[in-house]
Amino acid sequence: MKKVLAIGIAVCVILGILWVTLFNKKSDLTEELQTRLEGQSSEVSLKIGETSLKASEELRLFYAEREYAEAWSSNGKLTKLGEELKFEIGESKYDGLNPEDYHASEIELLFQAISDQKGKLKAKPFADLADLDLMLTDAFFQLARHLEIGKIDPSKLKSAWDLGVNTPSINYNELLNESIRKGSIKDGLESLYPEFKIYKKGREVIRDLDEKRKIDTLVWKTVNLEKSLKIGDSHASVPGLRDRLIFWGYLKPYELKDNLVFDPQMEEGLKKYQLNNGMEPDGAIGNLTAESLNNSPARLLDIAAVNMERLRWLSDTLRDSELILVNVANYQLDYLNKLDTVLTAKVIVGKEYNASPVFSAPMTYIAFSPYWNIPASITKDEIVPAVRKNPKYLAQKNMEVVTSSGEPVNPKPGDWSAETFPYLIRQKPGGSNSLGLVKFMFPNEHSIYIHDTPARSLFQLENRALSHGCIRIQDPAKFAALLLQDDPSWTSEKINEAMNQEKEQIVQLKKHIPVVIFYLTFWADSNGAPHFRSDIYNRDQEVLLALKGTE
Repeated sequence: MKKVLAIGIAVCVILGILWVTLFNKKSDLTEELQTRLEGQSSEVSLKIGETSLKASEELRLFYAEREYAEAWSSNGKLTKLGEELKFEIGESKYDGLNPEDYHASEIELLFQAISDQKGKLKAKPFADLADLDLMLTDAFFQLARHLEIGKIDPSKLKSAWDLGVNTPSINYNELLNESIRKGSIKDGLESLYPEFKIYKKGREVIRDLDEKRKIDTLVWKTVNLEKSLKIGDSHASVPGLRDRLIFWGYLKPYELKDNLVFDPQMEEGLKKYQLNNGMEPDGAIGNLTAESLNNSPARLLDIAAVNMERLRWLSDTLRDSELILVNVANYQLDYLNKLDTVLTAKVIVGKEYNASPVFSAPMTYIAFSPYWNIPASITKDEIVPAVRKNPKYLAQKNMEVVTSSGEPVNPKPGDWSAETFPYLIRQKPGGSNSLGLVKFMFPNEHSIYIHDTPARSLFQLENRALSHGCIRIQDPAKFAALLLQDDPSWTSEKINEAMNQEKEQIVQLKKHIPVVIFYLTFWADSNGAPHFRSDIYNRDQEVLLALKGTE
């Protein structure tokens, strides 16, 4: 009896050991992943063949926390999540990103190699699966980072960009684990999009442009015009321009009397095109309209990609409930409240050689009936030479010379011929003041502010890059009323009175609202309609080259 009992105990022990061994034994793929990840120094980037993995540190942490268990396959077969991530990598082109930055070709080849086996394992059955697992995980981390903060570090660009450093706020390791748990890669990646509708709308525009590109058979030869083309004009460029209007859907093919003549049907289509692309619908093809019509679908895809990247840089800034956004390239100011536009106004921005910078600062006060404290550069380059030619210049322009403390002073004749003018010049309040009747201050190192202007007719121009860098606004009284809406004492009558005084009046704002001076040459509106604008400062190309480059 004892002998039988002993045998039974021995059998139970053996079965227990077998059970523990079988269920605690790591799979061959898990051991393969562990060997690879632990076999290389943590200071060295992981590589698969000649391909370097960019998120080596995140990879090591991710797999170590899951005891090196594979993420994208099960029992030697690929999971649906792996298929979904491969699809989302391809879809990244609609974010203006390059799927090849996320190993798209290598992943596709590995999928093919594994799929071709049809369940029959090769001599090294887990090598391809391990390669694929690591590449997919690396791709997720890279794509997640680029979607949240952009691929490019804007601080490294030559063109001015001063909106702070946009650092990751999401733990991508936790995001991936949560996505795997929920069974949805798409939802996890979409949670990283900038928090405003125009980003997703922009993706749809890019999708449509990509389809347009596939059917594009036109020759997009650049059209340069010596003078504007108007209805009735005959020109060799007319047929090509007409074809482009037909291609974009602003004209339907129609019977022509003379292919070279700019006819009424073409003018009608052109006006619709101009209206939808932010131009004056005058029915004439000038330089701005010709420049726009020169853009092929492929070129527009590049422009859209550049600006989707800019939107990713901006995502942290737009989380404020109230925001004043000035899009320099669109010559427009928008006052946003909870991402809804409550005021839109035309603006005038800096000339190309006095480009308005990109930056953000809180608006803190309004100066009614302001002095214009003329910058030293303008004093040196414009005012002093004008006074030398015309001693009455200052009086004619309602200007005065003051000390650094603001006290009026009469300069000596020799001061005007000195190498450096020893005083400051300011223009007194009044209707002729270059700042107009009010200025809106958000103190910053660029000395940029928003102000009125006596030159109202300039707002009717299409190209409004005309200032020394500051932003001139078309309807300053309405803007002031909006900023002071929390104080009922500031009626429209009181604002008008304050704007027409002989002395400057400073009004501190109760709420300090962020002002963002931005540069966007493409966006999609809430209805999904695309908007492209001229790259007035030639900033797009630098961003495009960086986007197309490898990190």
